[in-house]
Amino acid sequence: MSNRELYLLGSRRFLPLFVTQFLGAFNDNLFKNALVILITYRLAVDSVFSVPQMVNIAAGVFILPFFLFSAIAGQLAERSEKSGLIRKVKLFEIMLALFATLALFSGDVYFMLGILFMLGTQSTFFGPLKYSILPDHLREDELIGGNGLISMGTFVSILIGIMAGTLLILTEPGYWLVSGLMLAVALAGWLASLYIPVSAPATPDLKLNWNIFTGTWRMLKHSAGNLSVFRATLGISWFWLLGATYLAQFSNYANTVIGGNEQVVALFLTAFTLGVGLGSLLCNRLVQGEVTAKYVPLAALGMTFFAVDLYFASQAIVPDPQRLIGAAEFFGAFQHWRVFLDFVLFAACGGVYIVPLYSIIQNRSKPEHRSRNIASLNVMNALFMVVSALGTTALLGAGYSIPEIFLILAVLNAGVALYICKLLPHEVVKVLMRRLLFLLYKVEITGLEHYRKAGDRVVIVVNHISFLDGLLLGAYLPDIPTAAMNTHIARRWWVKPALALFDIVTVDPTNPISVKTMIKVVKGGNKLIIFPEGRITVTGALMKVYEGPGTIAHLADATLVPIRIDGAQYSPFSRLRGKLPTRWFPKITLTVMPPRRFHVPEGVRGRQRRQIIGNQLYDLMVEMVFITSDLRQTLFAGLLRAEKLFGMGRGILEDVERAPVRYARLLASSLVLGRRFKQFS
Repeated sequence: MSNRELYLLGSRRFLPLFVTQFLGAFNDNLFKNALVILITYRLAVDSVFSVPQMVNIAAGVFILPFFLFSAIAGQLAERSEKSGLIRKVKLFEIMLALFATLALFSGDVYFMLGILFMLGTQSTFFGPLKYSILPDHLREDELIGGNGLISMGTFVSILIGIMAGTLLILTEPGYWLVSGLMLAVALAGWLASLYIPVSAPATPDLKLNWNIFTGTWRMLKHSAGNLSVFRATLGISWFWLLGATYLAQFSNYANTVIGGNEQVVALFLTAFTLGVGLGSLLCNRLVQGEVTAKYVPLAALGMTFFAVDLYFASQAIVPDPQRLIGAAEFFGAFQHWRVFLDFVLFAACGGVYIVPLYSIIQNRSKPEHRSRNIASLNVMNALFMVVSALGTTALLGAGYSIPEIFLILAVLNAGVALYICKLLPHEVVKVLMRRLLFLLYKVEITGLEHYRKAGDRVVIVVNHISFLDGLLLGAYLPDIPTAAMNTHIARRWWVKPALALFDIVTVDPTNPISVKTMIKVVKGGNKLIIFPEGRITVTGALMKVYEGPGTIAHLADATLVPIRIDGAQYSPFSRLRGKLPTRWFPKITLTVMPPRRFHVPEGVRGRQRRQIIGNQLYDLMVEMVFITSDLRQTLFAGLLRAEKLFGMGRGILEDVERAPVRYARLLASSLVLGRRFKQFS
């Protein structure tokens, strides 16, 4: 767990909400699974419905409120102070816990189904609140970490609730244990909600639409109008379709495919929960707090890979028809380990997949409509889970085995993953290139916080030392910057791959209109990359610095962000072969400097202004190289570093007789002389 997540768990801005939602999810699943067990082993005997029918009815009763009341829940969350409304929802949960006690002891299955419906209603009203309040109390760079913890906590609480409801209800004091635990957890959730900070209403004057049909339709229509939010909504709902299918079939899979008992079912639930938790926490480390979907396509492909492997692993298992194995025996076979790891890694990819999508909905929704977008998400989730139940029932009825159903979902998910790759080609290419460059060059980038602080109108100035420079910038800068490129160079075949990393602006250096084009690009709120030297260095030091980038930044009222690339000059892709020792894979660093603005006295125009800007830009580039160099080393340490770079046999100076002195002799002489001087120091 990273320091950012540890910090959030110790913050009042987050911890009370985390505890509140954790306990609420636990209670929902505690009662729901206790009811399913009661239906399976006791209550269905006196019902006109079969056990599978009653279980499906229970699942439908819990989901139904999400269809009926999500629109109203989203509107209430929008017009109300959220922490106060959360406390009212938790008080309602305490009341439900009391009625749940009466329902359990009455033995009336329809009374229990009514309580389950009300628990679903309570979750319907809590859902938009818990996700829409996060951006009110967390910074943008904390959203990924916060959502990761919420997702992890939700799945852990679901697992514990399922286990508790399953194991407690059929014991002799089961009714007392379940009802007492529900009441205690509901009270604890309400107490935790008292510490949630106040959040101002987003739209206090919102007029409520109590018509559940028109309200839901308008809410979904408005959500679909924001393309990034709607795509994230569909992506999350697709994950819940997959997750609901897996969770619903664990029992049958463990029984028919593995030949395992309830302990193996518990293992699969643990594997799924563990995987989602790990993936949710890993996600924040991958994106470093950035709200982006760049890892979503790869996570979707990862889910497909492990789902396909699960199918083939299942084919190699032959269950014992005479008895069911437990957890200890399960881990005694390699193929069983393979199945367990497939579940863990599938769910981990799911965690990496789902957390950024929640953050995108929160971050890219207008504050006055954020809660209703979350409510739209709840409706879509419920719809996709219903489709999951109907589709699985149809496939089982058609004679498909559970591993075959998992394989069908894997194939469908592959199509979804490829579609996401098509929607996000830049993100996919950036992630792949970043991994490749790090593998080859151990690339390290520092100072990205300066890049984010710079705002929207930015001119990025970079020293030009190799043909790798553009690829490095495209792969490691967080967003998709615009790059200025010579018209003639842009036509060359080897430049085409850069189109997947940048928005390219082709310019003709001989045409004055090109400068106006670049100014217009920057004024439009873009980050424009320009190499002030105009060409790759042939000396290893800065070449002539042209004033163009500084002029563009000044006229566009933009900030300048200097970035130094170091190390690439030692690769074969530089123009310093024969002047510097080159090797295939030198370590490369990128250093982003704090943003700057140039000061030009008022009234200065024309050539004089260009000269002032040119001088300031040259000073900035020199200062950038100076500051990003290692200034803390001694002269002798610098000599050792140079020897390591050029080799012991390289000549470095001449003695008084003009005989060449190599590094080896210079180092030996300096050590001997140093020992002599040491006697007097």
